[in-house]
Amino acid sequence: MKRKLAILGIAGISLMGSLTVQAQKTEKLFNGKNLSNWEFIVDKNSTPAEQVFSVKDGLIQIAGQPFGYMYTKQKYSNYKLHVEWRWPDGKEANSGIFLLIEDLKSPFPNGIECQLHAGDAGDFVLLGGSDLAEYQNKPGQPRPAFPVVKKHTQSSEVKAGEWNEANIFVKDGVITVYVNGVYQNTGTNKVKEGHIGLQSEGGPIQFRNVTLTPWE
Repeated sequence: MKRKLAILGIAGISLMGSLTVQAQKTEKLFNGKNLSNWEFIVDKNSTPAEQVFSVKDGLIQIAGQPFGYMYTKQKYSNYKLHVEWRWPDGKEANSGIFLLIEDLKSPFPNGIECQLHAGDAGDFVLLGGSDLAEYQNKPGQPRPAFPVVKKHTQSSEVKAGEWNEANIFVKDGVITVYVNGVYQNTGTNKVKEGHIGLQSEGGPIQFRNVTLTPWE
């Protein structure tokens, strides 16, 4: 197992290096002022979106309740996504970064979630019928409502209240995740293009420095 993880880590480092060479101009998905680049889904339309998703002090503020997500107006393929997040009140909670969103369902899309739930950041959750080649269901068992591909290493998150960062590489449907510089997971998706989303689920969370660097 250690040898397998070492190989994965080397492959990830090689991937990061090759992408750096090919990287194009970085785009700010969040401009630090407003959410003009985003659309919103709130479960059952129970609350106005601006009460769930807002900007204060140059940070994205997501309430956590009700469930829902904000998503980019544009679809993206082949990119490096950089996202920083923290639990503002020092209380660990739940959220996620949605990738390759194919269908904008409510309250969960068809897409891959990079889990941000405290302690589990870097897990993949397969939402809305999405799939990854790495997911293997147990023989004879029904497919779970939320299948999970677990991360490869121990949590690399910092304590609640401090800033974490995720660097996520998406290339031809292959998703590779680093949390605070530590390799966590790789997933292979047949879907190669989709929206990007930030989730409201459970408790307050803040985001900043949400940037995307495309490449060919």
